[in-house]
Order: sequence, then structure tokens, then C-alpha cells
Amino acid sequence: MLNRRHFLKAIGAGSVMMTLVGEFSCRKTSPKPNVILIVTDDQGYGDLGCHGNPIVRTPNMDMLHAESVRLTNFHVGPTCAPTRASLMTGRYCNRTGVWHTVMGRSLLREDEVTMADVFWSAGYQTALFGKWHLGDNYPFRPQDRGFDESLIHGGGGVTQTPDYWDNDYFDDTYFRNGQPVKVKGYCTDVWFDYALKFIEKNADKPFFCMITTNAPHGPYHVAEKYSEPYAQQGLTAQRSRFYGMITNIDENLARLDTHLKTLGLFDHTITIFMTDNGTAAGADVDAHGFVTDGYNAGMRGKKGSEYDGGHRVPCFIRWPSGGIGGGNDVTRLTAHIDILPTLMDLCAIPRTPEHQMDGKSLVPLLTQPQAEWPERFLVTDSQRIEHPEKWRKSAVMTDRWRLINGSELYDIQTDPGQVLDIASENEAIVRQLRAAYESWWSDVSKRFHEYCHIRIGAEQENPVRLTAHDWHHFPMPWNQALIRQGHLSNGFWAVDIVRDGPYEFTLRRWPRELNNGINQGLQAKSGIPGIDDMPPGKVFNIFKGKIKIADIEKEQALKADARELVFTLTLKKGKTTLKTWFFDAGGDTLGAYYVYVKKL
Repeated sequence: MLNRRHFLKAIGAGSVMMTLVGEFSCRKTSPKPNVILIVTDDQGYGDLGCHGNPIVRTPNMDMLHAESVRLTNFHVGPTCAPTRASLMTGRYCNRTGVWHTVMGRSLLREDEVTMADVFWSAGYQTALFGKWHLGDNYPFRPQDRGFDESLIHGGGGVTQTPDYWDNDYFDDTYFRNGQPVKVKGYCTDVWFDYALKFIEKNADKPFFCMITTNAPHGPYHVAEKYSEPYAQQGLTAQRSRFYGMITNIDENLARLDTHLKTLGLFDHTITIFMTDNGTAAGADVDAHGFVTDGYNAGMRGKKGSEYDGGHRVPCFIRWPSGGIGGGNDVTRLTAHIDILPTLMDLCAIPRTPEHQMDGKSLVPLLTQPQAEWPERFLVTDSQRIEHPEKWRKSAVMTDRWRLINGSELYDIQTDPGQVLDIASENEAIVRQLRAAYESWWSDVSKRFHEYCHIRIGAEQENPVRLTAHDWHHFPMPWNQALIRQGHLSNGFWAVDIVRDGPYEFTLRRWPRELNNGINQGLQAKSGIPGIDDMPPGKVFNIFKGKIKIADIEKEQALKADARELVFTLTLKKGKTTLKTWFFDAGGDTLGAYYVYVKKL
């Protein structure tokens, strides 16, 4: 696979940059269109007014829908990180190393070329504001993957283990180009605030800006002025907050459009709005995925499901000066893997034979929605385990058919709710779809045995903060509530020791910004709008710690009031695993939730 350095060399980034610089000196407006890609989190196809939801209020999303070409049969992964991996690369997530949201399986392989790499190489200013969820350490961070500027929370959501301690969506501390920075305001407002500043700063240059909100992903924290109107209609507290978070996003879309118009950039900007998987809280379903309450646009399944409700999502594309819009619908089968090749064609960014993508450019359909379009097979699945399993929670899709888990068959045109399994009556179709899956699996599974290794000792990140979120083990304490509860589990990190020499390993139960003792408890947290109370921190009686990396294994006694346990080890460079232990006097063992590694 082509890595970023080789990609830039292959397309002649230097000559592209020189050409663009010459053009900038002659005109204020960029010769290439700007691109804004908005991705909301856990908002399903049915969580918009324009898609028939009778309750949620989304006037600005509805306006964007009216002004755009709409991909009405657009599919992603059933969960967060896999969708983002495919979106960023134009490739099936399974081949990129990302098939889970935790457990070291949300790290995007370092040899993958990202959308930001592509735009950066073509002379664009690149930025990401919000959720990344493809790695919190070098070489997986956004600043390592083509973004000039980034402001993100840690992990897959605010309050998850890699996030800054005690963030709660309001006045949080986020990571700006890797460094913690205190911000003011509600998380979604902050992402848009920073995006608007970035856009204004680069108004005379081509820019690529991703706004990837963590909302409306749980926990469902939002000011009551957004949730209360829904609560007054009799909705549950959870759904009221969920819809309130969407309404807040909607307000920010209006801010964005107003800003673009003020700067004279509205017509010259490609704006894409999409979401990352099916609804999380807009509908309740039974054990078979059928809706029991709420609105899901007539679909079966929700987030995490192999049925359409898990992965069919909205996708609106608007480019006024490029003739893309007008409220036209594209009904053909499309997917997240198509966005990158489409944008490359729209922005006249050259491709190379070495840069292989699974997706197809949708430009013919965007300009002529009824254009001839060949039949295609697409696959999506929800693995969410350490090692992928064939057929697990999978859907093989064509314009007409859905093969679920290799056995159930639905005619999506006559049965969009996927109620009637007609596999036994269409054995030839089942064989055809199974053959397509077999070919796909053979192709994407070639590197399933590989780990994505976090580098330690690299100049780009020293010290390194490792968190239990990336343990190769399930279950693990992937969020801060579980850290507080003292979750009894352990796992290993896959690491790449970059340089020979001495290293300092600092084992902690709490992150450094909290600075509590390893055995110390913590008060419960309450009073945040929309928040369910965070539990108190468990008191331990840990007396000893242990570390094992490569063939080195050490133990050390722990003082009762110690905040951390420090080991100094001399290591040889190479790929290996790292594991730690804390031993409690009551007989329990657990891993160190946070380990700080410094090359001395």
C-alpha cells in the first residue's frame, strides 16, 4: 500500500504547489473549490425533519437537503470508527485495520493515504474539528495524517478514556494539534467556532475542512433549552436530549452558511453533510431489529445492525457554482468509500495507479442523477471483535438486494423494512451474492493478522500517553465512568520501540491531569445539564505493580499513597507488546489504565 510520503512523491506535490501559488497571486478566490465535510455522530437517516421525522426540528438540515443532490441509498459502516476509516481512505475499513471502535482496532494503518493527505498534496489548507477516532498516538493522530490544524476530543467520544479527564461537553479541554487547550462553550459550538475561524483565515486559499461533531453520540449532554421542548412533548429524557443535540447542530449549520455567504465563499464551496451510522437513540428496536418506538424512516435495525437501519444514512452534496444541487435525488447504491474519489474528481486532483481505492467517483450521478450506472456489489459489516469472523453481522448489497449474514435475503425495493426473508425462493440470487462476498472477503482479509503498533521513543511524540481504550482485550475500561468504578480487566498494547536505549514507564490508575493517588477514591460528579451522574471513584489497596515488554519483566512495591509507579528499562528497538499489572491486597488485579512512556 502507498504511504503518505510515497503518495506525495508520486503525484508531484511540489509542482502542484508551485502552480497553485502562481494562481493565488493573480486572484483572490481559489481556482479550486473549497470543501467542507460535515459528519455527525449516531444521527440516523430518520433523525431529520426532511426525512419525515414528525418531531425533531432541523430547519437548516432541511434547507441543505433542498439545495443539494441527495444520495438516498447511501451506506456506511454500522459504527463510528469503521465508517471514518472508509471515508478517509476510499477503501473498505476491514483492509485498513479498523473494524472496531476500541481495543487497538480503531487505529488507521499508517500506510493508508487519507483524504487529508490527498487535499494537502494538492495545495489545500486542511483542518479537522471534532471527532477523529482513528488513533490518539503517533503515527495515527490527525496531525500525522495530513491535517494542518486539528482540534479534537480523545477516543471515540467526550468522556471516553483517552479524552481529557472530566470533560463533559461544556467548557472542556481538547487537543489542538496534540496539545491540551481549554475552550469555552458547548462542544458542538466549539467545533464550529474553530471551523469558522479556519475558513476565514484561509478565505483566499483552497481549504478542506472537516467538522465531525461528537453529538448526538452519548452521553446525552445538552443545555435544557434544546432538550426541554422535546420533553414537553412527552419524549423520554434520553430522546429529548438526543434530539436537542441535533437541534443544536442544526443551528450551527445556519451559522456556517451565513459565514460562507459573508466571506463570498458560499457558491465556490462544496458542502457535504452525512452521518456515521444508524440512529442510536431516535428509535427503540426489539431483538430482531424491528422498531417498537420512535422514528426510523421505515427501516429495520439501528446503530450496530447489519440491517439497513444500521448503515443507510443521509448524504447531501451541494456545490452551487459547480451545478450540484437543486434537490435532486440519486437513488443508485452508493457508499462512504465513494466520497474521496468523487471529491478528487470534482477538485481535479490527479490519481495514481498506486493509490488504490474501493470506491467510485459519483460525478456522473451528481450531474445527471438518471445517468447510466453499472450494477455493483457493496459489503458492510459490524465486526467489533479482536479478529474478524467471516459473515459476522454482514450485508451484501445491490440496488435491489440485501443478503444478511450470508443467509437472509430481502428485496429492498419491495420490502424496504426487511420483513420478508425470501432466500429459499431465490437460491440463484443468494449464490451470486455469496460469491461476491467470498471474493470481497478474500481481498480485504489479507492483513487481518497484523496489529497497528503505537510508536514509543519517536521524536514526534515523547512522552507517549497510552490508555486502556487501546488494550487488545475485551471488555476494557473504554470510558471514564469505568475508570472511576475501578474496572477489573487487563490487556496489552501493540507497540513499536523506535530507538534502542533507556525508557521510563510511569504506571497510573488516574491520568496526570487529575493527579490522584493510585489507591485514592473520587467524589461522584453531578449537576451538568443533561448528564447522568458520574459514579464515585473506587478505593483500592494496591501494594505492587508489574510491567512486561518484549522479554523484560519487572515487579515493584507500591507505597499506599503513591500517585504513580515508575520503571526504567533499557529496550531494543522493534515491534512487541506491553502489559502492566496492579495487585490489590484483596486479591484483585487490573492493568494500569494510563501508562506514560518517555525515551530518556
